[in-house]
Amino acid sequence: MASSLIPVLAVTAPATDTPPTPVTESEQSGLLQALTAVPDPRDPRGVRYPLSGLLAVAVCAVLAGASSFAAITDWLHDLDDTARARLGFTHGVPAGTTVWRLLTRLDAGLLATVLAGWLRTRARPVTPRRRRYRTVVAVDGKTLRGARRPDGSQIHLLSALDTSTGIVLAQVTVSAKSNEIPAFAPLLDAIETVLGSLTGVLFLADALHTQTAHANEIAARGAHLMVPAKANQPTLFAQLKALPWAQIPAGDRRRDRGHGRRETRTVKAVTLHTPGGIAFPHAQQAIRITRTRTTAGKTSRETAYLTVSLPAGQAQPADLQDWARREWHIENHIHHVRDVTFREDLHQARTGTGPAVIATLRNTAIGYHRTNGATN
Repeated sequence: MASSLIPVLAVTAPATDTPPTPVTESEQSGLLQALTAVPDPRDPRGVRYPLSGLLAVAVCAVLAGASSFAAITDWLHDLDDTARARLGFTHGVPAGTTVWRLLTRLDAGLLATVLAGWLRTRARPVTPRRRRYRTVVAVDGKTLRGARRPDGSQIHLLSALDTSTGIVLAQVTVSAKSNEIPAFAPLLDAIETVLGSLTGVLFLADALHTQTAHANEIAARGAHLMVPAKANQPTLFAQLKALPWAQIPAGDRRRDRGHGRRETRTVKAVTLHTPGGIAFPHAQQAIRITRTRTTAGKTSRETAYLTVSLPAGQAQPADLQDWARREWHIENHIHHVRDVTFREDLHQARTGTGPAVIATLRNTAIGYHRTNGATN
């Protein structure tokens, strides 16, 4: 792997017969130009190093595998004079403490928005688009186990993933004295900034976000919501479970085999005709997904109940089956990669916005490689 990604930002995929697509000059300029939108927290007096150049170094270093602030600085110091000059470092390069102090003072949410917008400009369009194609965004939270606030509490981030492109569209830090629920609306604001509009977008989330306020907020923005019902919504769960599922035919059934396991997933869906007949606003369909797994001769069965705010004409059982599985993309394709490849839980970032900033850089690196076709 080349030590510098400035000449060719193309360390993107496992070895194949097809060489990765290099980033063009316009795309390199595009990154530097995009990063100018991030406000500089430094006093203008005495500024020696360009902010956009330092941020571009951070992005490229993490793309090359850097997993800490120290590794980002090492990558910068390994650049040759030509690469440094192209980034604006004409009077030497900063010390590691200077890079660290700057990155831990940035607006992490705005940085995430800027980098997500840059990734979207270079992402390949999703083709071919099916007749009922829509943008599907998975929302999930992750605790940074190695990071701590001054009071000792762990840092928790709430992220939104475009499941078609693999790009994290937005990320917000959950307040130390709160949980993911109040952070949901700010996350929607950040996503809307990147996409321009949420009209028609489908949001997937876990049972924690099966909240009437979330459903109303999403509907007000012209978007849709698909969420499961569990013990945190006992009335809704009881209503969904009590529907006459035995009389409803299976709408979609799929069988998979792999890793010594056989799995069958059956989806049933029914339209909720009576307004207010279910304890969740804007729900158009009730869904039951039954998963039967056989491993080492032992069979287990799991049943999940969900609601979706799309009518049957826009959400067939096959679509529901696909969307239900996409909810796991953010866990498998983003959070797991950050833990395993970037060793995130071992990184003890603690100062300022540092934990959220470096998590954003990791999201950007993963999204960049995904948009270049990398699967591992």
